[in-house]
Amino acid sequence: MKIDKTLPLEYQTEENSNRIFGFWIFLGAEIVLFSTLFAVYFTLWTRSGTGPSAAEIFQIKPVLLETFLLLTSSFTCGLAIHAMRLGMKKPFMTFMAITLLLGLGFLGIEIYEFVTYVHEGATLQTSAFLSSLFVLLGTHGAHVTMGLLWGSGIMIQTQREGFTHDTANKSFIFSLYWHFLDVVWIFIFSFVYLKGLM
Repeated sequence: MKIDKTLPLEYQTEENSNRIFGFWIFLGAEIVLFSTLFAVYFTLWTRSGTGPSAAEIFQIKPVLLETFLLLTSSFTCGLAIHAMRLGMKKPFMTFMAITLLLGLGFLGIEIYEFVTYVHEGATLQTSAFLSSLFVLLGTHGAHVTMGLLWGSGIMIQTQREGFTHDTANKSFIFSLYWHFLDVVWIFIFSFVYLKGLM
C-alpha cells in the first residue's frame, strides 16, 4: 500500500482518496434527493386546504435554536477534524462528543416541533402542504439521526484504535456528511421557515 505522507492522514492512501471521491458522488445523489423534496414543498406550500398554513404553525424561537445548535455543531465538527490532523485524540473526542450532543439537541427540538404540530391538528394527512413539510423535515431529521449513530461508531472505533488511515478517513467523510446536513438546514431555515413566517 503506497502512502503519501505529504497529504493529511485521511488522504494518504489511494484507497482513502477513492473513498472520499466516492462519498462526494454520494453527496451529489443526496443533493438530488433534497432538491426533489424542496421542489415538491415549493409546489405544495400554499395548498393548506382546511388545515393550518405555515404562518399559523411556524414559531421562530424553536427554529432559531435549532439553527444555532446545528451551525455550532458544524463548527465543533470542523474543530474535531483539525484536532485529528494534529494527532490530538482527547480534543478530537471532546469536539466530536460536543458535535453529537448539539445534534441530539437539534433532533429533540425537531421532535418537539412535530408533536406540537400534531397537537394543533397539523398532521401528515391534513393537507398537501403539511404532507410535503413533514416529508422534507423528516428526511433531514432521519439523516441527522443516522449521523448521530455514525459519529458515535467513529468515536468508539477511534477510542479503541487511535488515529489510523481508516479512522481518519471515516472521521473526515463523516465531517463532509455533517456539513452537508448543515447546508441543507440553512436552505430549510431560509426558504421554508422564514418564507412561511412572512
